[in-house]
Amino acid sequence: MSESWESTLREETGAWAERHLLRTLIPAQQAGQTVLIREGRRLLNFSSNNYLGLATHPKLGLAVAESASQGVGGVASRLIIGHNEETETLEREIARFKGTEAALLFPNGYMANLGLLSALLKPSDAVFSDQYNHASIVDGIRLSGAQSYRYRHLNLEHLEVLLKRADAKGAKRKLIVTDSVFSMDGDVAPLSDLVQLKRKYNAALVLDEAHAAGVWGPGGAGMAHHLGVAEDVDLHMGTFSKAFGVYGAYVAGKKEWIQYLVNRCRPLIYTTALPPVLVAAIRTSLRLVEAGDNLRRDLHERSAWFRQKLQEAGLSIGGSTTQIVPWIVGESEQAIKLSRALAEEGVLAVAIRPPTVPEGQSRLRFSLMATHTKAEVEQAVAAIRRVAEQGAVR
Repeated sequence: MSESWESTLREETGAWAERHLLRTLIPAQQAGQTVLIREGRRLLNFSSNNYLGLATHPKLGLAVAESASQGVGGVASRLIIGHNEETETLEREIARFKGTEAALLFPNGYMANLGLLSALLKPSDAVFSDQYNHASIVDGIRLSGAQSYRYRHLNLEHLEVLLKRADAKGAKRKLIVTDSVFSMDGDVAPLSDLVQLKRKYNAALVLDEAHAAGVWGPGGAGMAHHLGVAEDVDLHMGTFSKAFGVYGAYVAGKKEWIQYLVNRCRPLIYTTALPPVLVAAIRTSLRLVEAGDNLRRDLHERSAWFRQKLQEAGLSIGGSTTQIVPWIVGESEQAIKLSRALAEEGVLAVAIRPPTVPEGQSRLRFSLMATHTKAEVEQAVAAIRRVAEQGAVR
């Protein structure tokens, strides 16, 4: 029996390799810095989600050290043994940060999306998801068993057609879910228009702010706050593993919604609580983020300059308006070749291929950090231009 399994696994991984879709794990040192070491090379790091550069901030390490006496393990599910005061304080601070009545901690963003969608939705409900939403949203919807409608990326006309179709089919309740900043494209959901559709069709709205929280909005509160529609969002999900430089996630909203999740959300109920050292680090990071206007300014300025220079070079960056900038090149093999060529030039930009992005839209994903110096960004742009000219890619 095991031989048949091994034969099948070899066949499938071999097929992935032939299509240039095989992935491998590669060690890296200093991954939180603007320059890291990978496979013996020093590379400018343009593949990190450490947008504000906080992952290596000394205050985070100090917070971990000072809280270590409380223990480094979460011990048990919060519903079994309870939680420490720091955890309860952090959830109040997150609610204040997001301007909501309550908030709930999760181990990571994947579990938060998987849990909240599978808990809230029932087979009699209809859920509407942007085509390019994160995999955790897709999987949460699948697990829920709800009637699933996937609308074309940022296409509100298509979304409205699907909302009407669900009404005609007698959907009991409707829920719209979207990323605010899309992780592989760097473009932004039309939140004001989504709010209008939510109201028109009496739907709920769930927003994934993983790549916006910390980076956009007053005090880094997120894209919904930046666009002035935060109060119209029913649940805000965000992570602490990107701009916050730590680990973990949250869901914030009205008390009734959060209380429901406490009772029905399986990834919360059946998962060990976040360790005290991690909670302490998140609390410290939250203060750094809220005081990080200068970091956000630097990040936005460098990102805008970077996007402009790539467009001037004739490269396709899609609809990016954020710190995430794709160079869309088409086929997987070409993306891998360009990524390797950039590494030879001293720049790390990982090739993103299907199924993460659609067929024919493989790309190099650049993500900028507030701690990138102007010289580092200029060096990266110069390397990109040289590689593009040598590869005749536009």
